[in-house]
Amino acid sequence: MPKSAPKSTPGLAGNRRRRAALAAGTAALLLLLGGCSAVGGSGPTSGSIRRAAGPAAAATGSIALVELDGAAVARQEASQTSRSFADVFGDSPVDPTIIGAGDAIDIAMWEAPPAVLFGSVSTLTGIGTTQTINLPQQMVGSDGRITIPFIGSIPVAGRTTRQVEQDIVARLRGKAHEPQAIVRLSQNEARTVTVLGEVAATRRLPLTAHGERLLDALAAAGGSRQPVGKSTIQITRAASTLTMPLDTVIRDPRQNIRLRPDDVVAVLFQPFSFIALGASNLNAEVPFEATGMSLSQALGRIGGLRDERANVRGVFIFRYENPAVLGPEAANRPARPDGTVPTVYRLDLSAPSSLLISQNFAIHDKDVIYVSNAPVADLQKFIGIVSSATFSIVGITNAVR
Repeated sequence: MPKSAPKSTPGLAGNRRRRAALAAGTAALLLLLGGCSAVGGSGPTSGSIRRAAGPAAAATGSIALVELDGAAVARQEASQTSRSFADVFGDSPVDPTIIGAGDAIDIAMWEAPPAVLFGSVSTLTGIGTTQTINLPQQMVGSDGRITIPFIGSIPVAGRTTRQVEQDIVARLRGKAHEPQAIVRLSQNEARTVTVLGEVAATRRLPLTAHGERLLDALAAAGGSRQPVGKSTIQITRAASTLTMPLDTVIRDPRQNIRLRPDDVVAVLFQPFSFIALGASNLNAEVPFEATGMSLSQALGRIGGLRDERANVRGVFIFRYENPAVLGPEAANRPARPDGTVPTVYRLDLSAPSSLLISQNFAIHDKDVIYVSNAPVADLQKFIGIVSSATFSIVGITNAVR
């Protein structure tokens, strides 16, 4: 008789199934443990930020780490004081009316009797009858010259109206009898200021001998369309651009500077914002008013720190800072092409003085406020992952049994 196939032992098969279940559970545990460093992370740790700003990393273009204390706040306040319209642009004196290319001018010329050259219009005066001629309005060409009958082409660009009058009279001597001339700038196109942005009417404002100031230009454009407290004024002059709150310009007469030709004045509405990340109660981009905001106000606006996650010693402010504001922390730190240095300010909220410091530290536009996780929070997450994986293995084993 043929031999029958050997039968499998029930105990051996059960052991194989249990070993397979344990192997699967162990693999799952290792997978969870291997990825626990990336699960739940909200950004760099306090330690990694300190290492990136350490002396060993200074030559590689790393960030400058500045402890936020009274000295750092004082340096920032001094820098903000020097970055005002009055300090950067100054208050220019009133310029004489200079003729430029594109301007339109009116010219009237007189000749005393007996008239030799002009005879178009006679005017009775106390000394007799004078002969006058009023020339049609002339546009100054790109070459800066105009043409006058009996004289020809004369240069006028870059000169005052009084200088052009004297030149016309000098050229008419010997041709007219006791000539006189009056030159008037009827259309000023070369000496203007552009006013735009959140104003009632964008316009080009001609500058006169009165010497228009910043608020004069704003009033000529119809004023700001937005609340004063949420508006800023930006002035661009040549290669320099500076922004100040409109409220500050109104309250400080020194900032109401006299404008110069080709200045660009822009009124902006609430253009500032900061970004909150990490263990704060709100992670978002938060706009703030043109009058400015302190760090304590910013922390209040994002709802403060999360008690179960936040590291009170690890509140960081990331920004590109002017090296003049930084102390020795910026030494040997390479600057960016715009001259700024990547900087991180650290605030230790466990110190009582930190609440006073945060009230005086101003938040800048595009700042990033980052709150790191507390080490115990990372430990709790690790324990939670391990516990979950352990219970999963036990459950799998019990199900197999």
